[in-house]
Amino acid sequence: MQIIAALFLDALLGDPKRVPHPVVGVGVIIGFWEGRFYPGTDKRQWGVMLCLAVLATTGAAVGLILFCASFNAWLRRAVELYLLYAPLAWRSLKDESLPVALALCEHDGAGARSALSRIVGRDTQKLDEAGILRATLETIGESFIDGVFSVLFFMALGYAWGGTTGAVLASWLFKAASTLDSMVGYDDGRYREFGSAAARLDDALNFLPARLGGLVALLAGACLGYSLPQGLRVFLRDRKKHKSPNSAHGESAFAGLLGVRLGGGAVYGGVFEERPVIGDADFRNPKPADVLRAHAILDASVALSALALFFLLRH
Repeated sequence: MQIIAALFLDALLGDPKRVPHPVVGVGVIIGFWEGRFYPGTDKRQWGVMLCLAVLATTGAAVGLILFCASFNAWLRRAVELYLLYAPLAWRSLKDESLPVALALCEHDGAGARSALSRIVGRDTQKLDEAGILRATLETIGESFIDGVFSVLFFMALGYAWGGTTGAVLASWLFKAASTLDSMVGYDDGRYREFGSAAARLDDALNFLPARLGGLVALLAGACLGYSLPQGLRVFLRDRKKHKSPNSAHGESAFAGLLGVRLGGGAVYGGVFEERPVIGDADFRNPKPADVLRAHAILDASVALSALALFFLLRH
């Protein structure tokens, strides 16, 4: 199955660096339609139109690429494999978070904050070691859902509907929605109304994967020897402690398994945003080694997901 092959390719290569990443193309599409729709007076209505236009354009672009590759069976398979591999963020999530832990191991706080700033939206300049590590672990827990598990979830749905072609189309429609949210789904002066449709679309698409993904992470942690009862207790109690309906599901699963406190607020654009603490009061602050432990839970979670896909989608 090409979905499994795409996971192996992502584990080996990570994000394509010498080839233009297709997500960049999605960003160009979003920028194009934003420039045409944003001047409209009814921002919410034109925000809905933005979502529809971006999804339609992305679907058409992916369909055209697959059609152009269909004249040669080997080329078609190669293109399908690449388009299944490119939206996955498994290896890149580890590659981008590991330098944070390595810098802290060398007592290089500035280097750790610099590395962290490349993967989070919060202000990192004044974070201490505990704050840096909380942000890193929160990113791993949250990104496991929207960068890996949700992509696999929609690949599986697409495959069940239309084979490999359906898997490719479904994964890129989801990726387009996710990229829309990351570009315009902000609660600020420019995007509060215009980006609300994109934010709600992303919330809706991740709603079921977030809950399933949190459970998969708990099972994966149990396979590695972490306490399933503790992880499940924290997950069930704290999975809604976020303004997003989905973000804390992965975070709470990882916090419960590792026995660390996450959350507690952060500074965005110079403004402190209060958030509830995730984890028990007697949980410790995270340590650099917890990043590696989180990577192990991430790897085991992807392995369990791949195993489930193999048995569910095999013919």
